Amino acid sequence: MKTDRILVTGGTGYIGSHTVVELQQAGYPVVIIDNLSNSNIEVLDGIERITGIRTDFVEADCTDFDALSKLFQQYPDIKGIINFAASKAVGESIEKPTLYYRNNLNTLINLLDLMPQNEVKGIVFSSSCTVYGEPDMNPVTEAAPIKTATSPYGNTKQICEEIIHDFVRSGAPIKSVILRYFNPVGAHPSAEIGELPNGVPQNLVPYLTQTAIGIRKELSVFGDDYDTPDGSCIRDFINVVDLAKAHVIAVERMLQDKSLDKVETFNLGTGIGLSVKELIAAFERATGVKVPHKIVGRRAGDIEKVWAEPKHANEVLGWKASISIDDTMRSAWAWQCRLRDRDVK
Repeated sequence: MKTDRILVTGGTGYIGSHTVVELQQAGYPVVIIDNLSNSNIEVLDGIERITGIRTDFVEADCTDFDALSKLFQQYPDIKGIINFAASKAVGESIEKPTLYYRNNLNTLINLLDLMPQNEVKGIVFSSSCTVYGEPDMNPVTEAAPIKTATSPYGNTKQICEEIIHDFVRSGAPIKSVILRYFNPVGAHPSAEIGELPNGVPQNLVPYLTQTAIGIRKELSVFGDDYDTPDGSCIRDFINVVDLAKAHVIAVERMLQDKSLDKVETFNLGTGIGLSVKELIAAFERATGVKVPHKIVGRRAGDIEKVWAEPKHANEVLGWKASISIDDTMRSAWAWQCRLRDRDVK
């Protein structure tokens, strides 16, 4: 067991919970802080069934400076932070922009302010490929220009990245790794944890699996007239476990002083662009289950096509996405079936 504890904010959420599993399996003691606004406390049970470890948990909001300060006093062995605590629905951010700015910016600012005085060495920041907007060319490298955000959510990611750079430039004795995700999908192969949206899913795959199992009538494919081979939007779908493993490597990189710069940025994707129609076909092929779907009009704000050039992460971090889209779709389906079985009991 390692001695450096990792604080995972938003650790009962989708990506956070999978990262906690990978951290614990790598030997790190972990403490989660989460306000449970978009997650479920039962996720801790799923993590424990996978790792055999009950994760330390604090229910609090990261915008509460006093609660966060108290947590650092309670766990003086925290040496690294992975920050997942953020509101993340694009549509909601357009309707409630101040909620997004208040939550996403204040969370990061509080963490940064508390790091030096608590001798925390580094923070991994959960960013997004939304910072690239509609890219000039694909695949997208880290050198691609940052575009004007199309939503307050996307803008918070851009601003948070700028805050980190400014804080480090001010002389703060910390390091940071910024990870720009493409499209995380799938679930843990144990089917003990997965994506658990509250209400109607905002993301494609949980809506797809809920449709396949009969919770939703049909899946809407937004547009089939884009400049892509089959007319539907193209994305880079990365398995959530592959994504989680990158966070462990990033934390170790900071704690072991392997970082080349005080702030490093990496794209996390497969390097493969897959259309919405191709994803549906992959699900049907992998599971044998049909997905009722229909073509509808384009959705405002959707990017036509974007996928990663992950070479920088492959070479510098020594990380690579390795789980196939078929295995990813099978894991998403197994998780949806587990949720159904849990509800039936």
